[in-house]
Order: sequence, then C-alpha cells, then structure tokens
Amino acid sequence: MLRAVVSIASRLLGDLKRPFLRQPVPEPETQAAAPAKIARYQPLKRVLLTDGVGRTLFEEYAAHQAGPRGSEETGWVLLGLRDQEEAIVLATLPAGSARDAGAGHVQFNSWGQVLGSRIVRQADRRLTILGVVHTHPGSLRHPSDGDYRGDSIWVGQLRGGEGIFGIGTADNPEHNGLAVAIQPKPNVQCLGKLRLSWYCLANGDRNYRPLPAGYTLGPDLARPLHSVWSVIEAHADRLDRLCRQQAGVVFEVVAGEHGPALAAVIPLAEKGNAIRVLLEGKEVHFYLLKNGEPLRAEPHEARIDRAVYLLLAELAAQVD
Repeated sequence: MLRAVVSIASRLLGDLKRPFLRQPVPEPETQAAAPAKIARYQPLKRVLLTDGVGRTLFEEYAAHQAGPRGSEETGWVLLGLRDQEEAIVLATLPAGSARDAGAGHVQFNSWGQVLGSRIVRQADRRLTILGVVHTHPGSLRHPSDGDYRGDSIWVGQLRGGEGIFGIGTADNPEHNGLAVAIQPKPNVQCLGKLRLSWYCLANGDRNYRPLPAGYTLGPDLARPLHSVWSVIEAHADRLDRLCRQQAGVVFEVVAGEHGPALAAVIPLAEKGNAIRVLLEGKEVHFYLLKNGEPLRAEPHEARIDRAVYLLLAELAAQVD
C-alpha cells in the first residue's frame, strides 16, 4: 500500500500563514449578516468541474505520467465557488516543478500557490480554495490514512467547513486503449486509462465520503498561468511581498519574445503612469509607463521588490 508521507493541503497550510485560506472579513455594513451566510452551507452533495478544468487535470496528468517524474505523485489546488450544497471548480493551480514528491507523497511549492491564487482572484474575489487533487502511482483510489491526518486538520477553515479531494490513478479497468470519457460511478470520472475519484471531508468527520461529480461549461481560469508557472515559482515570494506592500498590483500573461511571459504592473500616482515588470524565463525587464508609453529602466537590482522601490525612489527624486 502506498504511504502518503504528508497531506498536500496540510503542507500548504503549514508552510505559510496564507490570507487566502482564511474566511474573508465582511465589510462593516455586512458584518451583521455574516452568520446567516455561513449558516446556509449544507453538506456537499455534488462537485461540478468546468470542462476546462477537467481538460487541464487529464491533460496534465497524462503529460506527468509520460514525463521523467511520472513515477511520483503530483497534484493541483482547486479554486472555485462554494454554493449551499454544491461547489463549482473554476481554476487549478499545479504542484509545480519545485514540488517535493516521491512515490508516496507530494509537497506543493507553497509560494507558487500563494501567488497563483492571488493572480486568479484579482478577477473574482469570490473564488476560494475548495480542496486538492493528487495522484497515486499505484491503484489506491481512496485518500490514505496519511492524507486524512493532514486534511482533517485544516478542512474546518474552508467555506462550509468541508473540503473536496480528488484521487488520480491510471488504472481505469474499462480502459480499451482509446481516450474515451466515461463515468462508471457517480464519484468517478475517467478518460482513457486515467481515473479521478472524488471525495469530501467535513470538519470532525471520521472518514471521507464519496462525492458525486459532473461537468459544466466553462474555462479553467488559471490555465494561462500554467504556461508561466516556472516564472511564478522563481519569483513568487518577492512578487507576493510586493503585492502586500503596494496596492493595485495587476498581473497578466502576455506574449514575450520567446513565448508566454508574466507581466506585473504597479500603478503610480499619476493616471496612466506605472512601473511594468516583464518576466520571461530567467530574464526580468523593467519599464516606466508614461501615458501608456513604455520607457526601459535599469534599476541594477536582481531582487524584483527592491528594484521596484529603487525606481519609485528615483521617480520621487525627479518630482522634488
């Protein structure tokens, strides 16, 4: 039997005190209504994946199996919306190449998850962590005892006090050599030989229970980030610190010289002016945007957050 050394989600919670894992603080005028909103959550009866999310999970699972680390576990964090009795998964954040993984465990790159969640949620603050998916190289289609020990610690912090957990295996018995999507059980989704088994765990539960799963139309809102995930991993801690210190930082995936690149825009006091940081591969370029026109800047500092503050100091000196 495979032994999960550590729960994915437990590691995510333990490595960092993440603000996005906590319940959002209501605005002052809505605080009185908050208990009613929390009370409306009932035990989950179903999870829906957008077809884009389903495509991401199966495509990246297949690519993982065919890659040099195919014998290891891998996984994804799930973001979406929690309704009264069901949840809709709208985005996936990958474990990342910097993950610590083996045949019986996977530990996500926590900094990458923090920044990835921040970027996805800049378009919709309602998005929240719903749970995680991780794979088992063998045929254990159920979360392990090690998974339970970790997951039971933190599911109470999720909306509704309940988390969604998917287990990926490559042992679909109905596999006939064709990449055909089937659903042999309400909580099981298959594509070819790949199989996702869905469960939920509520705060205080002694065990997971099967969770019926289905599809709905829609994209994976985080899929563009997967193409620049190595960049996110490399700079996540500095960029996240910059977001916490500067209001209004916006990220976007753009076309670079050699492929997709990540751009961070830090607005300045003057309307239409900003600092733009372009990250492509190992290269980092800085620009001053004046009335939308880019001017190349050279702060001569390798650390992104320090470089931005050097540019801000230089701009302040010009004003004086």
